[in-house]
Amino acid sequence: MHILFLHGAPGVGKLTVARALSRLVPARLHDNHAAIDLARTIFDFGAPGFWELVHEVRLQALRAAVRRRVPLVIMTYCYVEPDDGPAFGDFEACVEEGGGRVLPVFLSCERGETLRRLGNADRVERRKITTPAALDAFVAGLKIVAVRRPDCLVLDTGQASAEDTARCIVRRFEL
Repeated sequence: MHILFLHGAPGVGKLTVARALSRLVPARLHDNHAAIDLARTIFDFGAPGFWELVHEVRLQALRAAVRRRVPLVIMTYCYVEPDDGPAFGDFEACVEEGGGRVLPVFLSCERGETLRRLGNADRVERRKITTPAALDAFVAGLKIVAVRRPDCLVLDTGQASAEDTARCIVRRFEL
């Protein structure tokens, strides 16, 4: 089992690219917000215990995929250094125990393109960040970067369609 680890800041197109990938290769989609939405049923966003529950949900989902030998999981994530290093290590250990590997992909785009995407109906419906002020408040002081791995593929989603980006990922990792 492999994880295609799509990461980047809010609004760069992680879920859009993940959906495009799902149309190209047989994979399961583990959207970042699935765990967040579940945690919101128990805690207010960011309250004590919130992020711990989010991490446990994500990890349990990956463990289940490894146990059931799901060949490929596309996982979206907003990776922040150094805070998310241990979580990434947990994901990697889980997958490697099952004989797989993590395939990291960092997505980014220019701020103007991100701001244009914030008002998309899907973002509003899923209670994601939808305003420039909310985006700025979220990213303030955070170091949203590519996972520090030599095999991390870095792509600009503002320069290509989601479908073209997905095809690039498929080629790079021979999916």
